[in-house]
Amino acid sequence: MTITRLDHILFLASVFCFWLATYIYVPIFSLYLEQISFPYAAIGIILGSYGVLQVALRFPLGVLSDRLRSIRKGLYVSGFVIAAISGLILVFFSFVMVLIGRLLSGVTAAMWVMATILYAQYVHQDQAGKAMGAMQLFTVLPQFASMLTAGLLVESFGWLSPFWVGVVVSIIGLVLSLFVKVVDHDATQVQTLQAHEYITRTLKTKSLLPLATIALITHGVMFISIFGFTPNYAATLGINEQQMVLLMTAFFPTSCTFLINGSYHTTHKKSRVNHCMSSLFLSAIAFLTVPLSTGLVSISIIHAIIGLALGFVLPICLSQAATLAPPSMKTTIMGFYQSYYAAGIFLGPWLAGLIAEHYSLPAVFVFASFTAVVGGILTIYLIVQSNKTRDSIESREC
Repeated sequence: MTITRLDHILFLASVFCFWLATYIYVPIFSLYLEQISFPYAAIGIILGSYGVLQVALRFPLGVLSDRLRSIRKGLYVSGFVIAAISGLILVFFSFVMVLIGRLLSGVTAAMWVMATILYAQYVHQDQAGKAMGAMQLFTVLPQFASMLTAGLLVESFGWLSPFWVGVVVSIIGLVLSLFVKVVDHDATQVQTLQAHEYITRTLKTKSLLPLATIALITHGVMFISIFGFTPNYAATLGINEQQMVLLMTAFFPTSCTFLINGSYHTTHKKSRVNHCMSSLFLSAIAFLTVPLSTGLVSISIIHAIIGLALGFVLPICLSQAATLAPPSMKTTIMGFYQSYYAAGIFLGPWLAGLIAEHYSLPAVFVFASFTAVVGGILTIYLIVQSNKTRDSIESREC
């Protein structure tokens, strides 16, 4: 089957709708929950619940779709249906209904593993990193679009308007996804394994756990801050919903810079890991300075630095993970990787909510700084292991 430029555009347009439907309300979500009188601990639970079903579903879905490869597109399409239902439920004000709506948004996000594998099949193996970079870019762009529009929607049409926009975008994405082509280059060479073999071979995949842990930490600090409690802290500095757009605008263009530049496709694997390490340590320093910010300008500059730093880490981890799997386990490996890092989406906001409730909002960013340091230390471990492997190979060649 021939894949044309139009096929790429159609697929990436559906990806844009996939994440726009999921993120359109996120920039104002914590403020909205505070507006309807939810305490910080409850806000943390609701924000973190987005990651719970991702942890539970992504790996099993990956195993299932490797055994039944024909269902990948169907699962991806179903994500849009669930996103629309989630948006409809989120307009209710009770804790239980909001929690269910947010949990369902996590089910939608769990279908992302199907999208990554379906799109990876559009290119040859040596272009997998580039394909994953495009996917990561079209993950970040709708997040940025959400940051630009969510506050304006609230100002113009009320607190519930982002949820309704999410429902409409879900329907548009559903229509686009129905026309996505399915290509399976590996169908003739795939070996079907027993269910337990998928698990054991996944856990034995070299470098997968360290890469997934770095991604877990990176997602954790993002959902603690820019997708979590940054808007709440900014509000304590007197920043309103319209000004919040400027803060979000500061974060996302810098986080997109690395993806648009695409330089990591040509950099050596060791250099990529070094970039991850320095980026995490830089973000740790920046998080530590958030409580020192005094207004819109200072907090925006700090978050621009955070966005630039974290913008390096996730595409590197994703492109590395995409190259680890044999044909028979592509979705399983990616499912495990995404399921594992989704724990950070849950644990980060949940722990941050408890810290904010029992200590203060500034303490949340100190916690984010400590977490980023742990990620930086883990990348040092990866560098050491990589050097040991290289030295072992060189000694055998001698």
